[in-house]
Amino acid sequence: MSINWNGRTVLVTGAEGFIGSTLVDLLVDRGATVRAMVHYKPYAEKGFLARYFDDPHSPVEMIAGDVGDAGRVMDAVAGCDTVFHLAALIGIPYSYDAPGAYVRTNVVGTENVAEACRRHAVRRLLHTSTSEVYGTAQTAPISETHPLQPQSPYSASKIGADMMALSHWHAFELPVTVVRPFNTYGPRQSARAVIPTILAQLHAGAETIRLGSLTPTRDFTYVTDTASGFLALADCDRALGESVNLGTGREISVGDLAAALITASGREARVVADPARLRPSGSEVERLLSDNTRAREWAGWQPHVSLEDGLRRTSRWVAENIHLFSPGRYQV
Repeated sequence: MSINWNGRTVLVTGAEGFIGSTLVDLLVDRGATVRAMVHYKPYAEKGFLARYFDDPHSPVEMIAGDVGDAGRVMDAVAGCDTVFHLAALIGIPYSYDAPGAYVRTNVVGTENVAEACRRHAVRRLLHTSTSEVYGTAQTAPISETHPLQPQSPYSASKIGADMMALSHWHAFELPVTVVRPFNTYGPRQSARAVIPTILAQLHAGAETIRLGSLTPTRDFTYVTDTASGFLALADCDRALGESVNLGTGREISVGDLAAALITASGREARVVADPARLRPSGSEVERLLSDNTRAREWAGWQPHVSLEDGLRRTSRWVAENIHLFSPGRYQV
């Protein structure tokens, strides 16, 4: 039987982000009281959670802060049943320029969250990983026992964060699960990711779509499927102290993805490789394909949105929100 979220207080770190805000919506729909930890911004921009913050009877409480601040995290976790830790510094290209920032936010921030969960005896911590920790697939599909390969400072910081979370299971019996989404996409995703990058260019009328390498393959999961995976794993005792993939088990090359997005958008364009968008040769992850056996068999999770349907939904959202993007600029 799945968890009854009514009356449960949960914390979502990184709550204003793409996956985080979708997870908040899902938790509210299920009746939870949500603390949304968001990065402090002095200009009061509320993003995708604005409707909750403007409602005096909202089931969502905003807590501005930074996971790098241990005291602030400790206060945010107090009294929570479940903590979903999604806050992270993301984006591979920027990690080449500022690797230390990734260590501070992703590794130290995760330690702060795990320690606060231990001190306050939360029922469950769900820590967010990424398929990037696997690097280029040595075997496919990729199971959770695949070697971890730090092919970028970003992936190295996430490997460190995963190990920090799991160390609290082994050392302190903290009830933690590492949730490892493959390439999540959908409405609200920023232009740093390949799908909104392509769609923003298409809906801005570009006749030439500029991308990095066209040959790598990825396993794309629609954002509501990823969010439902977090909830499924929050109720899965078998996943305690373990890492669990959330992916579809289907791969597509970046080049074929671009063609599918051109079809989904109803536009016409040609695709070219842009050298400025290429990763360093030793850092490019050539293949990611998920083995989602654990998620299916342990937690009863499976994706419901097909790639074709998900791309159409995402295309409509980008077209309606083109003002959020700068299609002519490479977003690191």
